Amino acid sequence: MKTTIKAYGAEDAKADLKPMNIDRRACGDDDVKIDITYCGVCHSDIHTVRNDWKNSKYPVVPGHEIIGRVVEVGKNVSKFKEGDLVGVGCMVDSCQECASCKEDLEQYCEVEMVATYNGRDKHLGGHTFGGYATSVVVDKKFVLSIPENIDEKGAAPLLCAGITTWSPLRTWNVKKGDKVGVIGLGGLGHMGVKFANALGAHVVMITTSPDKANDAKALGAHEVLISKNTDDMKKHRNSFDFILNTIPVGHEMDPYIGLLKRDATMVLVGAVEPLKPFHGGGIILGRKRIAGSLIGGIKETQEMLDFCGKHNIVSDIELIDMKDINTAYERIIAADVKYRFVIDMASLKN
Repeated sequence: MKTTIKAYGAEDAKADLKPMNIDRRACGDDDVKIDITYCGVCHSDIHTVRNDWKNSKYPVVPGHEIIGRVVEVGKNVSKFKEGDLVGVGCMVDSCQECASCKEDLEQYCEVEMVATYNGRDKHLGGHTFGGYATSVVVDKKFVLSIPENIDEKGAAPLLCAGITTWSPLRTWNVKKGDKVGVIGLGGLGHMGVKFANALGAHVVMITTSPDKANDAKALGAHEVLISKNTDDMKKHRNSFDFILNTIPVGHEMDPYIGLLKRDATMVLVGAVEPLKPFHGGGIILGRKRIAGSLIGGIKETQEMLDFCGKHNIVSDIELIDMKDINTAYERIIAADVKYRFVIDMASLKN
Protein backbone atom coordinates (compact mmCIF):
# COMPACT_ATOMS: atom_id res chain seq x y z
CA MET A 1 0.00 0.00 0.00
CA LYS A 2 1.00 3.59 -0.51
CA THR A 3 -0.21 7.10 0.26
CA THR A 4 -0.02 10.23 -1.88
CA ILE A 5 1.24 13.32 -0.06
CA LYS A 6 2.22 16.93 -0.78
CA ALA A 7 5.85 17.72 -1.59
CA TYR A 8 8.10 20.25 -3.32
CA GLY A 9 10.49 19.16 -6.03
CA ALA A 10 12.09 19.79 -9.40
CA GLU A 11 11.20 18.05 -12.67
CA ASP A 12 14.60 18.56 -14.28
CA ALA A 13 17.98 20.23 -13.76
CA LYS A 14 16.86 23.63 -15.06
CA ALA A 15 13.48 23.76 -13.32
CA ASP A 16 12.54 25.66 -10.19
CA LEU A 17 11.17 23.64 -7.30
CA LYS A 18 7.37 23.60 -7.26
CA PRO A 19 4.47 21.81 -5.54
CA MET A 20 3.97 18.19 -6.53
CA ASN A 21 2.46 14.97 -5.19
CA ILE A 22 4.59 11.95 -4.33
CA ASP A 23 3.93 8.47 -2.99
CA ARG A 24 5.05 7.18 0.39
CA ARG A 25 4.81 3.56 1.47
CA ALA A 26 2.47 2.48 4.23
CA CYS A 27 4.03 2.09 7.67
CA GLY A 28 5.42 -1.46 7.79
CA ASP A 29 6.20 -3.65 10.78
CA ASP A 30 9.70 -2.17 11.21
CA ASP A 31 8.84 1.37 10.17
CA VAL A 32 8.24 4.75 11.78
CA LYS A 33 5.92 7.26 10.14
CA ILE A 34 6.87 10.86 10.81
CA ASP A 35 4.91 14.08 10.37
CA ILE A 36 7.61 16.49 9.18
CA THR A 37 7.67 19.81 11.03
CA TYR A 38 10.99 21.26 9.81
CA CYS A 39 13.51 20.42 7.13
CA GLY A 40 16.95 21.96 6.73
CA VAL A 41 18.32 23.09 3.39
CA CYS A 42 21.74 21.70 2.46
CA HIS A 43 24.00 22.70 -0.42
CA SER A 44 23.78 19.05 -1.48
CA ASP A 45 20.09 19.68 -2.17
CA ILE A 46 21.08 22.27 -4.75
CA HIS A 47 23.77 20.06 -6.29
CA THR A 48 21.24 17.27 -6.71
CA VAL A 49 18.39 19.44 -8.02
CA ARG A 50 20.74 20.94 -10.62
CA ASN A 51 22.47 17.65 -11.42
CA ASP A 52 25.91 19.04 -10.61
CA TRP A 53 27.13 15.54 -9.74
CA LYS A 54 25.58 14.01 -12.89
CA ASN A 55 23.63 11.34 -11.00
CA SER A 56 20.27 12.98 -10.29
CA LYS A 57 17.01 11.09 -10.74
CA TYR A 58 13.95 13.18 -11.52
CA PRO A 59 11.70 14.37 -10.16
CA VAL A 60 14.01 15.33 -7.29
CA VAL A 61 12.42 15.98 -3.89
CA PRO A 62 15.39 17.05 -1.70
CA GLY A 63 15.78 17.30 2.06
CA HIS A 64 17.89 15.20 4.43
CA GLU A 65 17.76 17.30 7.59
CA ILE A 66 14.34 16.17 8.75
CA ILE A 67 12.68 16.91 12.09
CA GLY A 68 9.19 15.74 13.00
CA ARG A 69 6.84 13.91 15.34
CA VAL A 70 6.07 10.21 15.21
CA VAL A 71 2.48 9.55 14.12
CA GLU A 72 2.61 5.76 13.66
CA VAL A 73 4.96 2.85 14.38
CA GLY A 74 5.07 -0.73 13.15
CA LYS A 75 4.46 -3.69 15.43
CA ASN A 76 8.19 -4.44 15.75
CA VAL A 77 9.08 -0.92 16.87
CA SER A 78 9.62 -0.42 20.61
CA LYS A 79 12.13 2.44 20.73
CA PHE A 80 9.72 5.07 19.37
CA LYS A 81 6.10 5.93 20.10
CA GLU A 82 3.49 8.34 18.81
CA GLY A 83 4.39 11.94 19.67
CA ASP A 84 8.16 11.44 19.99
CA LEU A 85 10.39 14.16 18.54
CA VAL A 86 12.64 12.46 15.99
CA GLY A 87 14.96 13.14 13.10
CA VAL A 88 16.07 11.58 9.84
CA GLY A 89 19.40 12.43 8.27
CA CYS A 90 21.17 11.68 5.02
CA MET A 91 20.42 7.96 4.78
CA VAL A 92 17.39 5.72 5.26
CA ASP A 93 18.84 2.23 4.73
CA SER A 94 21.96 0.13 4.22
CA CYS A 95 22.78 -3.55 3.85
CA GLN A 96 23.36 -4.03 7.63
CA GLU A 97 25.68 -6.96 6.83
CA CYS A 98 29.00 -5.60 5.53
CA ALA A 99 31.99 -4.76 7.70
CA SER A 100 31.19 -1.03 7.73
CA CYS A 101 27.55 -1.56 8.73
CA LYS A 102 28.55 -3.95 11.50
CA GLU A 103 30.90 -1.27 12.84
CA ASP A 104 28.03 1.30 12.91
CA LEU A 105 29.44 3.09 9.88
CA GLU A 106 26.43 2.73 7.60
CA GLN A 107 27.46 5.79 5.60
CA TYR A 108 30.30 3.70 4.18
CA CYS A 109 28.13 0.66 3.42
CA GLU A 110 30.03 -1.53 0.96
CA VAL A 111 26.84 -2.80 -0.70
CA GLU A 112 24.41 0.12 -0.80
CA MET A 113 23.85 3.12 1.42
CA VAL A 114 20.36 4.32 0.52
CA ALA A 115 20.29 8.11 0.50
CA THR A 116 17.23 9.87 1.92
CA TYR A 117 16.63 11.29 -1.54
CA ASN A 118 17.94 10.25 -4.95
CA GLY A 119 18.63 6.72 -3.64
CA ARG A 120 17.08 3.42 -4.68
CA ASP A 121 13.62 2.93 -3.18
CA LYS A 122 13.53 -0.75 -2.20
CA HIS A 123 9.86 -0.61 -1.28
CA LEU A 124 8.02 1.28 -4.02
CA GLY A 125 10.59 1.07 -6.79
CA GLY A 126 12.12 4.08 -8.44
CA HIS A 127 14.07 6.48 -6.23
CA THR A 128 13.70 7.94 -2.76
CA PHE A 129 12.14 11.31 -2.00
CA GLY A 130 13.39 13.55 0.78
CA GLY A 131 12.05 15.85 3.44
CA TYR A 132 10.57 18.69 1.38
CA ALA A 133 7.28 16.90 2.05
CA THR A 134 4.56 16.58 4.65
CA SER A 135 5.58 13.15 5.97
CA VAL A 136 8.04 10.30 5.59
CA VAL A 137 8.19 6.59 6.46
CA VAL A 138 11.59 5.29 7.57
CA ASP A 139 13.02 2.04 8.89
CA LYS A 140 13.36 2.24 12.67
CA LYS A 141 17.13 1.72 12.49
CA PHE A 142 17.54 5.03 10.71
CA VAL A 143 15.36 7.17 12.96
CA LEU A 144 17.06 9.37 15.56
CA SER A 145 15.82 10.71 18.89
CA ILE A 146 15.95 14.50 19.16
CA PRO A 147 16.45 15.92 22.67
CA GLU A 148 13.29 17.75 23.71
CA ASN A 149 15.23 20.55 25.41
CA ILE A 150 16.81 21.96 22.24
CA ASP A 151 15.13 24.13 19.64
CA GLU A 152 13.75 21.73 17.05
CA LYS A 153 14.08 24.25 14.23
CA GLY A 154 17.79 24.68 14.94
CA ALA A 155 18.17 20.93 15.37
CA ALA A 156 17.34 20.18 11.73
CA PRO A 157 20.81 20.99 10.28
CA LEU A 158 22.43 18.83 12.94
CA LEU A 159 21.32 15.84 10.85
CA CYS A 160 23.80 16.80 8.12
CA ALA A 161 25.95 19.86 8.89
CA GLY A 162 26.18 18.78 12.53
CA ILE A 163 27.24 15.20 12.03
CA THR A 164 29.50 16.09 9.10
CA THR A 165 31.62 18.21 11.44
CA TRP A 166 31.16 16.16 14.62
CA SER A 167 32.35 12.88 13.14
CA PRO A 168 35.89 13.98 12.20
CA LEU A 169 36.35 15.83 15.48
CA ARG A 170 35.53 12.62 17.35
CA THR A 171 37.29 10.23 14.96
CA TRP A 172 40.54 12.18 15.32
CA ASN A 173 39.99 12.53 19.08
CA VAL A 174 39.92 16.29 19.40
CA LYS A 175 40.19 17.04 23.11
CA LYS A 176 40.66 19.74 25.68
CA GLY A 177 43.74 21.85 25.01
CA ASP A 178 44.14 20.91 21.34
CA LYS A 179 44.64 23.75 18.89
CA VAL A 180 41.96 23.24 16.25
CA GLY A 181 41.54 25.19 13.04
CA VAL A 182 38.22 25.44 11.22
CA ILE A 183 38.56 26.67 7.65
CA GLY A 184 35.49 28.48 6.33
CA LEU A 185 32.64 30.08 8.27
CA GLY A 186 29.47 28.73 6.69
CA GLY A 187 26.88 26.07 7.39
CA LEU A 188 29.55 23.47 8.19
CA GLY A 189 32.18 25.76 9.63
CA HIS A 190 29.94 27.40 12.21
CA MET A 191 29.03 23.94 13.57
CA GLY A 192 32.69 22.94 13.64
CA VAL A 193 33.48 25.99 15.77
CA LYS A 194 30.66 25.24 18.21
CA PHE A 195 31.59 21.57 18.61
CA ALA A 196 35.35 22.11 18.91
CA ASN A 197 34.75 24.77 21.55
CA ALA A 198 32.39 22.51 23.50
CA LEU A 199 35.01 19.72 23.38
CA GLY A 200 37.47 22.06 25.12
CA ALA A 201 39.76 22.86 22.19
CA HIS A 202 41.42 26.18 21.48
CA VAL A 203 39.53 27.09 18.32
CA VAL A 204 40.94 29.20 15.50
CA MET A 205 38.62 30.25 12.70
CA ILE A 206 40.59 30.40 9.44
CA THR A 207 38.93 32.61 6.86
CA THR A 208 39.70 34.88 3.93
CA SER A 209 37.33 37.54 5.24
CA PRO A 210 38.21 39.87 8.17
CA ASP A 211 34.52 40.80 8.30
CA LYS A 212 33.73 37.39 9.75
CA ALA A 213 35.94 37.80 12.83
CA ASN A 214 33.26 39.03 15.23
CA ASP A 215 30.77 36.39 14.13
CA ALA A 216 33.38 33.64 14.55
CA LYS A 217 34.21 34.76 18.07
CA ALA A 218 30.52 34.95 18.98
CA LEU A 219 30.19 31.31 17.90
CA GLY A 220 33.08 30.23 20.12
CA ALA A 221 36.32 30.83 18.21
CA HIS A 222 39.17 32.01 20.41
CA GLU A 223 41.17 33.47 17.54
CA VAL A 224 40.61 34.38 13.91
CA LEU A 225 43.34 33.79 11.33
CA ILE A 226 43.02 35.62 8.00
CA SER A 227 44.47 33.20 5.48
CA LYS A 228 45.33 35.99 3.02
CA ASN A 229 47.62 37.57 5.61
CA THR A 230 50.99 35.98 4.88
CA ASP A 231 52.64 37.19 8.08
CA ASP A 232 49.88 35.83 10.30
CA MET A 233 49.93 32.50 8.45
CA LYS A 234 53.67 32.26 9.12
CA LYS A 235 53.10 32.87 12.84
CA HIS A 236 50.76 29.86 12.97
CA ARG A 237 52.93 27.46 10.92
CA ASN A 238 53.39 23.95 12.33
CA SER A 239 51.12 24.68 15.30
CA PHE A 240 47.73 23.03 14.73
CA ASP A 241 46.83 19.65 16.20
CA PHE A 242 43.86 19.29 13.84
CA ILE A 243 42.25 21.26 11.00
CA LEU A 244 38.69 20.87 9.77
CA ASN A 245 38.51 22.05 6.17
CA THR A 246 34.95 22.99 5.15
CA ILE A 247 35.75 24.85 1.89
CA PRO A 248 33.16 23.56 -0.61
CA VAL A 249 35.18 24.03 -3.82
CA GLY A 250 38.62 23.15 -5.15
CA HIS A 251 41.32 25.33 -3.61
CA GLU A 252 45.02 25.72 -2.81
CA MET A 253 46.02 23.24 -0.12
CA ASP A 254 49.67 24.13 0.53
CA PRO A 255 49.05 27.14 2.83
CA TYR A 256 46.82 25.06 5.12
CA ILE A 257 49.12 22.03 5.11
CA GLY A 258 51.85 24.34 6.41
CA LEU A 259 49.76 25.11 9.49
CA LEU A 260 49.72 21.49 10.70
CA LYS A 261 52.05 20.15 13.38
CA ARG A 262 54.10 17.05 12.69
CA ASP A 263 51.77 14.00 12.61
CA ALA A 264 48.67 16.22 12.56
CA THR A 265 45.68 15.81 10.25
CA MET A 266 43.56 18.05 8.06
CA VAL A 267 40.16 16.55 7.25
CA LEU A 268 38.18 17.59 4.18
CA VAL A 269 34.40 17.64 4.52
CA GLY A 270 33.36 20.20 1.93
CA ALA A 271 35.08 19.86 -1.45
CA VAL A 272 33.47 16.92 -3.25
CA GLU A 273 35.36 17.85 -6.40
CA PRO A 274 38.96 18.01 -7.65
CA LEU A 275 41.47 19.92 -5.55
CA LYS A 276 44.29 22.02 -6.92
CA PRO A 277 47.63 20.17 -6.98
CA PHE A 278 49.66 20.46 -3.80
CA HIS A 279 53.33 19.87 -3.04
CA GLY A 280 54.07 16.41 -1.66
CA GLY A 281 56.91 17.78 0.43
CA GLY A 282 54.44 19.60 2.62
CA ILE A 283 53.07 16.35 4.00
CA ILE A 284 56.18 14.18 3.65
CA LEU A 285 58.48 16.46 5.64
CA GLY A 286 56.13 16.60 8.62
CA ARG A 287 54.49 13.18 8.34
CA LYS A 288 51.26 15.14 8.00
CA ARG A 289 47.95 13.70 6.85
CA ILE A 290 45.12 14.80 4.61
CA ALA A 291 41.94 12.81 5.14
CA GLY A 292 38.25 12.94 4.29
CA SER A 293 35.07 12.24 6.22
CA LEU A 294 31.44 11.61 5.21
CA ILE A 295 28.57 12.40 7.61
CA GLY A 296 28.46 9.73 10.36
CA GLY A 297 26.80 6.44 11.27
CA ILE A 298 23.50 6.26 13.12
CA LYS A 299 25.12 5.45 16.48
CA GLU A 300 27.54 8.35 16.16
CA THR A 301 24.78 10.70 15.02
CA GLN A 302 22.74 9.85 18.09
CA GLU A 303 25.77 10.50 20.28
CA MET A 304 26.13 13.90 18.60
CA LEU A 305 22.47 14.73 19.21
CA ASP A 306 22.77 13.70 22.86
CA PHE A 307 25.86 15.92 23.19
CA CYS A 308 23.87 18.79 21.69
CA GLY A 309 21.13 18.18 24.23
CA LYS A 310 23.64 18.27 27.08
CA HIS A 311 25.37 21.43 25.85
CA ASN A 312 22.33 23.10 24.24
CA ILE A 313 23.93 23.26 20.80
CA VAL A 314 21.91 23.89 17.64
CA SER A 315 22.60 25.49 14.29
CA ASP A 316 22.13 29.20 13.66
CA ILE A 317 19.27 29.29 11.18
CA GLU A 318 16.93 31.43 9.13
CA LEU A 319 13.41 30.01 8.98
CA ILE A 320 11.62 30.18 5.63
CA ASP A 321 8.33 29.11 4.08
CA MET A 322 8.34 26.38 1.45
CA LYS A 323 7.35 28.84 -1.28
CA ASP A 324 10.61 30.74 -0.73
CA ILE A 325 12.90 27.79 -1.43
CA ASN A 326 14.04 28.89 -4.91
CA THR A 327 15.12 32.27 -3.56
CA ALA A 328 16.87 30.50 -0.68
CA TYR A 329 18.86 28.41 -3.16
CA GLU A 330 20.16 31.54 -4.86
CA ARG A 331 21.06 33.07 -1.51
CA ILE A 332 22.97 29.93 -0.49
CA ILE A 333 24.99 30.10 -3.69
CA ALA A 334 25.74 33.74 -2.91
CA ALA A 335 26.72 32.81 0.69
CA ASP A 336 23.92 35.05 1.93
CA VAL A 337 22.72 33.12 4.98
CA LYS A 338 23.82 32.78 8.61
CA TYR A 339 24.19 29.88 8.54
CA ARG A 340 21.51 27.43 7.40
CA PHE A 341 18.02 27.78 6.01
CA VAL A 342 15.31 25.66 7.61
CA ILE A 343 11.87 25.21 6.04
CA ASP A 344 8.77 25.49 8.20
CA MET A 345 6.81 22.57 6.79
CA ALA A 346 3.53 23.95 8.14
CA SER A 347 3.72 26.27 5.12
CA LEU A 348 3.38 23.24 2.80
CA LYS A 349 0.55 21.64 4.73
CA ASN A 350 -1.73 24.70 4.74
